[in-house]
Amino acid sequence: MSTPQGGIFALGTSSHAYLEFDARAGQRGRDLVEAISALREPWTTMGGVNLVAGFRPELWREAAPDDAPPDVEGFNEDVVGVDAFVMPATQHDAVLWLSGSAYDVIFDTARAAIAALHDRASIAEDTLSWPYRHDLDLTGFIDGTENPTLIDAPEVALIPEGRLGAGGTILLLQKWKHDAAAWETLTIEEQERVIGRTKRDSVELEDRPDDSHVGSTDQERFGNIFRRNMPYGTVTDHGTMFVGFAGEQRRLSAMLESMAGLASGTRDALTRFTRPLTGAYYFVPSTESVRARIGATGSNTL
Repeated sequence: MSTPQGGIFALGTSSHAYLEFDARAGQRGRDLVEAISALREPWTTMGGVNLVAGFRPELWREAAPDDAPPDVEGFNEDVVGVDAFVMPATQHDAVLWLSGSAYDVIFDTARAAIAALHDRASIAEDTLSWPYRHDLDLTGFIDGTENPTLIDAPEVALIPEGRLGAGGTILLLQKWKHDAAAWETLTIEEQERVIGRTKRDSVELEDRPDDSHVGSTDQERFGNIFRRNMPYGTVTDHGTMFVGFAGEQRRLSAMLESMAGLASGTRDALTRFTRPLTGAYYFVPSTESVRARIGATGSNTL
């Protein structure tokens, strides 16, 4: 049985880093896959680190054709919705998601990873994140209310046994910047209608507007997604890192199309107060498949 990368389901971590890389000119995709597969978390009994590695689907297919789901593609084109709304495609070749209980360890591990991959890849995106009031996003609402439990999450997030890529998952990674000033001009009741839930206890509104965020991302229509979203940024420039995992890419892409208004002609009301800056899909292979790509040099502890 294939084993997923453990950090996907490691809840309760207080510091996160998302490092996206592009292969350097002249480097083969399989060389980058090998170099990233060789990375290992630092040896520590305090403030440990989870490391999750993902790859542009086309690059992974080149490096591991025997373990690549055939119908998964990178975020290669912008999603253009109504009212000239755009979700930009900023696909890169690989991602490392580091998470742990201590910011300093994540900071040092991220720097070590960038240095270890320097000959193979350049850093393209570098975002540090942290939880806000336990489970809130920076709109003040609870994030991930419909997330499956950890018992059910593997069935939602992972490609099942018997299929190419078994034990792996498709990751949608987006950085959404909030217009905090505009959002905070709304009353709580107005904010609740934008979200589709009550702010205090996250109960779905009985008269939920169709264009509310909950209505636009209804998992009963698109299928379940396992979310590991996290706030990012500074006091004056901040937002949400959308970190969504699914065993089928179509669940993720259909959700984005709905948010952009391509299905109904009306875009998600929340997109009037937050906008995507980045967008990428990555295939996150099983631990067995990652180990199989390590070359003769062996693993490299960060």
